Amino acid sequence: MKCPRCGHEMYMDSHRKIDMYMCYDCGYIENRRIDFQLDEGTTNFERLIGMNINEAAAFISKGLGLEADSIASWMDSAYA
Repeated sequence: MKCPRCGHEMYMDSHRKIDMYMCYDCGYIENRRIDFQLDEGTTNFERLIGMNINEAAAFISKGLGLEADSIASWMDSAYA
């Protein structure tokens, strides 16, 4: 199944009560509303505004070539 937000492959996430498909690249979860479109006119800052912390960590880690977990823990420590 392809992600409707970014077009990458989605994987089954079985860590919830109900199994859902999740995109590990952008953080999209099956049946979630897409608040914005990824088009050529949108800046990275505008994309980050509409993301939650997990989506933002995946987005930043993809651009920097780092692990999403390390970015997420760094972001969590900044808000602590």
